[in-house]
Amino acid sequence: MDMTKANRPDLAPALPDTPTPMGFEEEGARFEMEGCGKETGTEVIARALRTLPDGPGVYRMLDAKGEVLYVGKARSLKKRVVSYTRYDGHTSRIKRMISATASLIAVVTKSETEALLLESNLIKRLKPRYNVLLRDDKSFPYILIDSEHPYPRLRKHRGAKGATGHYFGPFASAGSVNRTLNQLQKAFLLRTCNDSMFDSRTRPCLLYQIKKCCAPCVEGYVTKEAYDDLRTEATAFLSGKSTRIQGELAKAMNAAAADFDYERAAVFRDRIKALTQVQAHQGVNPRGVTEADVIALHMQSGQACVQVFFFRSGQNWGNKAYFPRLAGDADEAEVLSAFIGQFYDTRPPARLLLLSHEIGDAEVMEAALTENAGHKVALSVPARGEKRELVTDALRNARESLARRMADSAAQSRLLDGVADAFDLPDRPARIEVYDNSHIMGTDAVGAMIVSGPEGLMKNQYRKFNIKNADLTPGDDFGMMKEVLTRRFTRLMKEDPDREKGGWPDLVLIDGGAGQLSATQAVFDELGVDDVALVAVAKGQERDAGKEVFHMSGRPPFALPHRDPTLYFLQRLRDEAHRFAIGTHRAKRAKTQMANPLDEIAGIGPSRKRALLAHFGSAKAVSRAGVSDLQSVEGVSKAMAEKIYGHFQEP
Repeated sequence: MDMTKANRPDLAPALPDTPTPMGFEEEGARFEMEGCGKETGTEVIARALRTLPDGPGVYRMLDAKGEVLYVGKARSLKKRVVSYTRYDGHTSRIKRMISATASLIAVVTKSETEALLLESNLIKRLKPRYNVLLRDDKSFPYILIDSEHPYPRLRKHRGAKGATGHYFGPFASAGSVNRTLNQLQKAFLLRTCNDSMFDSRTRPCLLYQIKKCCAPCVEGYVTKEAYDDLRTEATAFLSGKSTRIQGELAKAMNAAAADFDYERAAVFRDRIKALTQVQAHQGVNPRGVTEADVIALHMQSGQACVQVFFFRSGQNWGNKAYFPRLAGDADEAEVLSAFIGQFYDTRPPARLLLLSHEIGDAEVMEAALTENAGHKVALSVPARGEKRELVTDALRNARESLARRMADSAAQSRLLDGVADAFDLPDRPARIEVYDNSHIMGTDAVGAMIVSGPEGLMKNQYRKFNIKNADLTPGDDFGMMKEVLTRRFTRLMKEDPDREKGGWPDLVLIDGGAGQLSATQAVFDELGVDDVALVAVAKGQERDAGKEVFHMSGRPPFALPHRDPTLYFLQRLRDEAHRFAIGTHRAKRAKTQMANPLDEIAGIGPSRKRALLAHFGSAKAVSRAGVSDLQSVEGVSKAMAEKIYGHFQEP
């Protein structure tokens, strides 16, 4: 739920590390009570309670270091916070939070609905330790039929809806969008190419040959009116009018067959088949639910899974599982309410949310979602009928997804225990970082870091390093690795010297042998890093997988038993680092190859660049042109012509 400036309270000057939401003027107030020295607990909260008003708002509890412990909302701040002035009647989680509280900040809002919006926003920004957190914050993909071009384009869209056109979705994953787009191309033959490619075509591309486009880019293949009809049919189909569209195509196919135009009839037949494939991939389409999000929660052994199914225009657009971080002994109502508030903070909700459990303050949640969505949003916990079947199906998926995740987590724990045993670590590593380099004879050199933890690969923690040291000998892998490790751990020591934010690794793996280990150990010694285990993984005899040799300081090289699961796990980590490094290098190399000298000139944008290349034919010809020739190009003034000429004439 993206709050606008008009409906978001202002937190005034916030504490360090505390982001400040926008908006809100004199109607709100901020109350703050700092702890005295190292004093924490109920006394601090009781002292802050004296200045709290009896109105709706949001409160934050902070520890002695100023880090946010908990964010909560209340219909009455005074009545809600007073419950924290004693330890009796609270769960062990809340007792720990109270005892760690050193200060309290409260913000008064206009209404309880506004308080809910602000609470969700702050939880996502601050990630408090004692709140239920939704960790997956990716936007969902949509299908877009834009209307900014005479021949609208069919494409996938993710992010802010800045383009003009019809949006259909959300879809649960990019894979489901790509499958649907592939079939829609066959069914409606709309173009998918970008505008520059469309404008430069002189003959149809391969998509026309394989019957996935009607070639509007070339005159004589399809009229504007016929293309508009295809666009209208595609819009109607994606809006839920699939039966009517298929019926019309069937009539056209039969009419063509009756006229003995079998080739045209076959085109309609293939389009109908493509539409059937789209519906087959959408799974079960409910008859009585046009637009809804089905949200089901399953909790077990201190973990939770929330399955969300998306139904739009009477069609199932897929589902996705989420695994929120639980705060101790939270119950179903608390987890589901926190999930809904954070999930729809930046996503548009459906008009109907079908839930597996009742939540507290359902009316306030409905009002908040309605305010942000711009249309009525209703919450329902169905007890019978088709809607209950949808919730039951989502619950079954949540239960199975959580079971798979717990099984994977147990297997990952066993592998991490094996790593600890193999490398004589004091405990199971919570964070493993693996480093590798990639280059071609020193050109476009990059370093790469991947991260693995108790839940597997942590791809949001991956990092790329452009090798910047110009004094390195081309191909100096040792020097590159030293630069990468120096930059990485220098930054860690600056940002988290006390090792409290979870960014420090317990184990570092380097792709290489004794030489790589020596170079890396020198970096650690220079920076004073002595509490991170360092291991170099060499290919071993004949560079065969399974014959890896491990190098550690103060220990002779050793190998792990063949077919050891721990060995396979370490191989996968090394291969993942290798894959990521090569992919990063290839992307950088491709960008370098596509670079144009005109891009280096300030003031040369896409329009002037196109005009110059169209006039002279190449960047090389531009570099040889005189000022008068450059000035003859449309959009190039005398001053700009002199600037371009001077750029290429500089020694």
